[in-house]
Amino acid sequence: MAKKKQVGRRVEGWKAKSWFKVHVPETLGTAYIGDTIANDAESVVGRIMTATLGEITNDYAKQHVKMSFKIATVTGDAAYTEFVGHEVTRDYLRSLVKRRSSRIDTHVQIVTKDGKKVHLTICCYTFARANVTQEHAIRNTITKALATQAQAWDLTTLLNGIVSGEISRDLFKEVKTIYPTRRVEVVKSKVEQVATLISTK
Repeated sequence: MAKKKQVGRRVEGWKAKSWFKVHVPETLGTAYIGDTIANDAESVVGRIMTATLGEITNDYAKQHVKMSFKIATVTGDAAYTEFVGHEVTRDYLRSLVKRRSSRIDTHVQIVTKDGKKVHLTICCYTFARANVTQEHAIRNTITKALATQAQAWDLTTLLNGIVSGEISRDLFKEVKTIYPTRRVEVVKSKVEQVATLISTK
C-alpha cells in the first residue's frame, strides 16, 4: 500500500522561513531590488542578488548594465548589500561594433585602497581599424592609467565611477591621443572572493 505524502511537513517548513527585503548600497540610494527567503538572517548573508542599473536608478536607458551585489548585513527583515561586480549585455556590445573599425579589449586587475582586488574589462572602440602596435599602445595606456587611479579609490568610489561613466570618460581622454577613438566602456568588473549565485525565485 502506497504511503501518503507528508504534505503537512512541507507547509510547516515554508512557514518557518522568513522573507527579507534586499537593498543596494547607500551610494545607489539603498534602492529595494527584491526579496529572498531563508530560515534565519545568518543564512541570507553572502547571497548574491542581481538587478539592472536601469531598475535601480529608474533610468531605463541603462537596462543593458547588469549589477551584482552580495548581502553583507541584515537588520530586521531588511538585507543590505555591497557591490561585487557588473557586466554589460552582449546585445549592447554588439550594437557598438562598426565595420572597418577595431574593438580593443583590455583586462586589468587593480587593488583599491581598502584592499579589494577587482578585475576590470575595458573595451575601446575606434573610428578606423587600428594596427597591432596601436592596439598594444592603447592597452598599455589603459592599464597604467587604472593602476595609478586605483590607488585613490575605495570600492564605493569605483562603483560611483562605473555608474556615472566617469572612469570611461577619463580613459577616453587618455587613449584618444594615441588613435582616433569613438568610445571607451567599462564592460565588466568582478570583486574577488564573492559567494555563489543563489536563485531566490
